[in-house]
Amino acid sequence: MLNSLPCSLLDHPKLKYVFLKRVKPKKHHEIIRMAEICALSQQKTPVDFIVDFGAGVGHLARVLGYGYGLRVCCYEMQPDLNQQAREIDLKLESMAAKHLSQDETRHFQRPVHLTHRLESSTTPEQFLSSIRQALQLTDDNFRFGVIGLHPCGNLGPTLMRMFLGCPQAKFLNFVGCCYQKMTTQATHPREQVHGYPLSSVIKDKNGCQLSYEAREISCHAMEVYHDRLRMGDYQHLRIHSLRAAAERIIVHQFPELRHCALRNVKYSPGMTFHQYFQKAVQGTRFEGLDSRTLSNRQTETDLANWQRIVSFYTLRLMMAPLVESIILYDRCLFLMENDCQVQIEAIFDPRLSPRNHITRAVKP
Repeated sequence: MLNSLPCSLLDHPKLKYVFLKRVKPKKHHEIIRMAEICALSQQKTPVDFIVDFGAGVGHLARVLGYGYGLRVCCYEMQPDLNQQAREIDLKLESMAAKHLSQDETRHFQRPVHLTHRLESSTTPEQFLSSIRQALQLTDDNFRFGVIGLHPCGNLGPTLMRMFLGCPQAKFLNFVGCCYQKMTTQATHPREQVHGYPLSSVIKDKNGCQLSYEAREISCHAMEVYHDRLRMGDYQHLRIHSLRAAAERIIVHQFPELRHCALRNVKYSPGMTFHQYFQKAVQGTRFEGLDSRTLSNRQTETDLANWQRIVSFYTLRLMMAPLVESIILYDRCLFLMENDCQVQIEAIFDPRLSPRNHITRAVKP
C-alpha cells in the first residue's frame, strides 16, 4: 500500500480555493491523491524535476510546485490552456504574498508551461531538446520523473516509451484512460507502434486481441451501477435504452461513424427520447436528423425493451475488470521486460473515478 504525504497548504483557509477553483469533485479527488503519490516518488527516487504530460491548466502541477516545492515542467499541446495556467499561477502567488510569510513561500516552485505535442513518432532526443530549452538546461546531467493523470488512448503507451527511451527518466507514474482510443495490431496493422499489445508476452499470443467494444467497456466501473441495482434504482438505468436507440439510428444513417462519441446525458425522470437525443448529439453532425428519423417502430421497440438492455449491459459490465486487467498487465509486462520495477495499484475511489489504477515504474 502507498503511504500518505498530505500537503498542508491545501488546508489553508485562503489559498485552498485558488489551488482547485472550479475543479469538480472527481478531479479534485484525483489531483490531491496523484500529487501525494508523486511527492512520495520524489522522496524515494529523487529527481531534479517532473514532467507532467497533458497538464491542461496546471492544477496538478501547482499542487506539486507550490504545495510540495517540486520543480514541474508542464507538457501541454494547447497554448490557450498554458496561458490560463500561467494566469492562475500568478494569481496564486499574489494571494500567497498576502497571507503567507516569506519563509512559508521560500519553497515555492512556479511550474514551467511548455506548449508542445507528444507524438508516437517523437524521439527521445527531440523530447529532451524541448525540455532542455524550456527549463534552460545547459547539459544532459539531470534526472526527471514522468507523470500523467489520465493520458488518453495512445498517450499512455507513448509516455511509457518515452520513459524507457530517456536515460535521465527515473520514475513513471500514470493513470490511463480511454482504452478504446488506442490503436491495436488488429485495427492498424500497417503502423509500427500500437497502444496494445505492448509486451512480447501478449504479442506472441496472436489470438489475444481486444475489440473496440471490449476496450470501451473496460473504461467503466461497476461500483455505481451495482449500487443502483441493489437499491432498485432502475429508472436511472433507462438511460441505456435511450443510448442504444440513439446509436442504432446513427449507425443506420451513418455506418462509417458507428464509434463516434456522443455527449454524456444525465437522466431525469420523464425524459423523452427526443430530449435525450438532442442533448446527446449537441454540437455534432447528427444534430440535423429530423423527428421522422427518430420516431419509428424500431426505436419504440428499443425503448420498450429497456429492461433487457439493462440486463445485457450488466453482463457486459461484469467483464470490464477482466479486460482492464489484461491491458494493465500488458503494460506491466512491457515495463518489466525493459528492466523496470513496476507496481499497479488502485488509488482513487472508483465511484468518483472509474479509471483508478496507477502504473508506477522505477528504472535503475
